Amino acid sequence: MPFREESPGQDPGPSTPLPGRSPVRGFGGSGLLRTRPLAACAALLTVAAGLAVRAGADGAFAKYAGSALYTVLLCALVAFCAPRARPLAVAGTGLVLSWAVEFFQLTGVPAGLSERSAVARLVLGSTFNGPDLFWYAVGAAVVWGVHAGVRGAARPRSVA
Repeated sequence: MPFREESPGQDPGPSTPLPGRSPVRGFGGSGLLRTRPLAACAALLTVAAGLAVRAGADGAFAKYAGSALYTVLLCALVAFCAPRARPLAVAGTGLVLSWAVEFFQLTGVPAGLSERSAVARLVLGSTFNGPDLFWYAVGAAVVWGVHAGVRGAARPRSVA
């Protein structure tokens, strides 16, 4: 049991954890308190990787790496906002958001906004490009694999 039992007749007050154990679920392990900082770090690293790709590469590699990284960033933001979400839900939500933005480009609204704002150009893009849909899926698949692997590795193992 993670908490001490009180003697009968005593007012237990708040539960007292055993020495070395935290009353907050997951603290010091793979819990909620570590998910948000990890997701924030993943988002920052993804932005840095995207900027590095833009600065150091060109052509198809840079374009499609950027598309995959766009989805990776959205997935990191989803994990930050919903830290208890399962890896498949995080990756699926990031993929759907990426596809939604890409299809929104068919309306012409993002192109108009992109002409007036560099931020809008980075967030919404400007022109629909079908192959981006595939590369968004690649980014989501990478996120799913990494997230599931990290989550599985962080689970406590029972020793028989």
